[in-house]
Amino acid sequence: MASITAADQDLSSINSYQPFEYDAGLKVLADSSNLKSVPSKFNYTNQPNALTSDSIPVIDFSALTDLDQRSKAIHDIAKACQEWGFFILVNHGIPEELMNAVSRATKEFFDLPEGEKKQYEAKSASDPIKCGNFNVTTTSNQTFTLWRDYLKLYVHPEFHCPLKPQVLREVLLEYSERTRKLARELVEAVSETLELEKQYVDQVLKLESSFQMFAANFYPPCPQPDQAIGIPPHTDPGLFTFLIHNGVAGLQIEHDGQWFNAESPRNSILVNVADQLEIFTNGRCKSVMHRAVVNSERERMSIVVANGPSSEAVVGPAAPLVKRDGRAFYRPMKYEEYVVSQLTKSRLDGKPILEQMKIHDD
Repeated sequence: MASITAADQDLSSINSYQPFEYDAGLKVLADSSNLKSVPSKFNYTNQPNALTSDSIPVIDFSALTDLDQRSKAIHDIAKACQEWGFFILVNHGIPEELMNAVSRATKEFFDLPEGEKKQYEAKSASDPIKCGNFNVTTTSNQTFTLWRDYLKLYVHPEFHCPLKPQVLREVLLEYSERTRKLARELVEAVSETLELEKQYVDQVLKLESSFQMFAANFYPPCPQPDQAIGIPPHTDPGLFTFLIHNGVAGLQIEHDGQWFNAESPRNSILVNVADQLEIFTNGRCKSVMHRAVVNSERERMSIVVANGPSSEAVVGPAAPLVKRDGRAFYRPMKYEEYVVSQLTKSRLDGKPILEQMKIHDD
């Protein structure tokens, strides 16, 4: 579940967000032929420049099923989680046509008349179906609106979907099931490198009832892309987040104190470590800051699946790792409470919730 309530040290600390007043929607505004500049409510500056990186690890998922390659494959996954917190997953087994179908159906939703989308406008952070936008308030009481329309759906353990377009329900059921299975296999691969028993991992994280959220983000062309942002720097709650896009880049990640453009090839999945995996591995895997920037030429659409433990799971460092490390480096918290905290009160004295969970050696 991508949160927008964290920022890096170079940006104003984000304190809270409020649902965007759904008047005509950002898409309608951006389609206006006379839009020459960014309206003041979207104004967001001070974005550090990003570098182009060809170093983001690429993981061949099919190697996990090859007895001769499996050992190296799980080692590569663990290394990517520890050093980058991101990797590009190829040969993942999800048909390209299914991925394209989900993208087309999602675009059909964003193209619906505003009146039909309005019935799903966000009333609270816990709505299982919601769309609209966010207003973000910083700790210095500055407020701005994101240059983004979104659709968010809770798809597991209960499946929720808008009635229109009907095809979205049909393709999303299969896509959520396939990505859920994929996420579980990645969690098991990481656990294997850490010598954690599969039964223990399943029991603690309650993966059979894992919480999964689908999110689609629509970023229209922006007349002044340096004056607005799609999503500011943040980390995600959960275990692994999956992202695909419509061929237009815009995701940037922080690595070793610098920002990098995260470009992924066609039919691949960009995967990032989320907060609960960092906590569960007692800090071995890294949930890193990332953000979405906008451009002036092409609309961008990203499809995100956030894969978490069960909402009822109390996630803390795995007991065998705590024993191995001599102590826990993070406090435990029920996953449902973690998500609510991140959405409603995730900054305490300017600190993101993941930072608050850390137990410092005084």
